[in-house]
Amino acid sequence: MKIEKKDIQAALSTITVPGEGANMIASGAVRNIMTFADEIVVDIVITNPALQAKKKVETEITSVLHKKVHADAKVKVNIKVEAPEKPQIKGKSLPNIKNIVAVASGKGGVGKSTVTANLAVTLAKMGFKVGVLDADIYGPSMPIMFDVEGEKPLSVRVGDVSKMKPVESYGVKMLSIGFFTKPNQAVVWRGPMASKALNQMIFDAAWGELDFLLIDLPPGTGDIHLSIMQSLPITGAVVVSTPQNVALADARKGVAMFQQESINVPVLGIIENMAYFTPEELPNSKYYIFGKEGARNLAKDIDVPFLGEIPLVQSIREAGDVGRPAAMQTGTLLEAAFEKLTQNVVQEVVNRNESLPITEAIKITTMAGCSAVKK
Repeated sequence: MKIEKKDIQAALSTITVPGEGANMIASGAVRNIMTFADEIVVDIVITNPALQAKKKVETEITSVLHKKVHADAKVKVNIKVEAPEKPQIKGKSLPNIKNIVAVASGKGGVGKSTVTANLAVTLAKMGFKVGVLDADIYGPSMPIMFDVEGEKPLSVRVGDVSKMKPVESYGVKMLSIGFFTKPNQAVVWRGPMASKALNQMIFDAAWGELDFLLIDLPPGTGDIHLSIMQSLPITGAVVVSTPQNVALADARKGVAMFQQESINVPVLGIIENMAYFTPEELPNSKYYIFGKEGARNLAKDIDVPFLGEIPLVQSIREAGDVGRPAAMQTGTLLEAAFEKLTQNVVQEVVNRNESLPITEAIKITTMAGCSAVKK
């Protein structure tokens, strides 16, 4: 049997390099193909330096060539690693996702992930198709909050390529690094490795049709935030804060990050979490433990919308711990509060899409100085 180069190319176009999204031929990963009688030599370039990644690529190429080209061929795979010098994700588009909303906070501990989870389930209850990307690489919490801890994304075929099928719970599709690590395993990665993992969860995933993809960002402003905004055209960002002055100072910086001229991601507004505490035995009393209306005043001061407030209620914490977001508690004040908040977010997305052009993925590698929603 004569081995044809076109048959080899056709076979390699059915598999992908991890993190690239496109098949090996379309992505340009395959640099050269040579044949000598019953021997096939493939030169390939990948960006992941991990030994496991190189072994996986070699195994997949050998397997597909034996299956589709020549069962007895001698296959040699030469792999060259060209790792990026700086953490980055290639800017691509996700045409089946209408709106991408980043949920951020200037500091940790203000309930950003809790707000993200409850926004997601409320959007799903309103009839939207929703996905959540848990981009908090070093502290993923979505698997716990959606009661899917221990689940693993399955592999599905989309056209000619294999992709990850997001885990689904309460009508929300999600991916998190927490699905790929053990509960007691710390993620100790430098920026490029974290960015590579995010790249795979974004572009190697079968998200399908979504009205909203919510991205739960890590606290602060850093590599992951920049990588996400380099990767995706973010529709807009919401910033979560408590009324406390310390949190507000960091929230102000979070808003400023998105508003930098080199980034220019529209800020949909600020959410005030833990706004006040009402004891169960004193339902008409409000205790402003972290200060009163701090986030509301900040929103007014920096001229961005105030999206709403969420009280400090024990059941919100309990609901998150058992994996059933508090917004699913029908007929409660919490359900009403999250519904109002979510309606405000949706309205700001509509306003943004009607008045501003589509956001482009940013093209910078370092920070300077530090379609409409259908109801």
